[in-house]
Amino acid sequence: MPNDDAPRRVTLPRKGPMLVEGPVEVELEDGTVVSSDRFRVALCTCHRSRRYPWCDTSHRRSAPPRETRQ
Repeated sequence: MPNDDAPRRVTLPRKGPMLVEGPVEVELEDGTVVSSDRFRVALCTCHRSRRYPWCDTSHRRSAPPRETRQ
């Protein structure tokens, strides 16, 4: 990937995946590097994704039920 000096914007929502403006390279714990040339990628933060490190919205199906206010 080209090495430009422009900073990458990272969005950390309260719930859900981390959004990163692309293109990006992600180094995994084992040293493997995966890349995406998309304009924005969603990185899994819950480790439930079958496509880890990319988010596949598995967190939605596995999330505990919300508490209701009384």
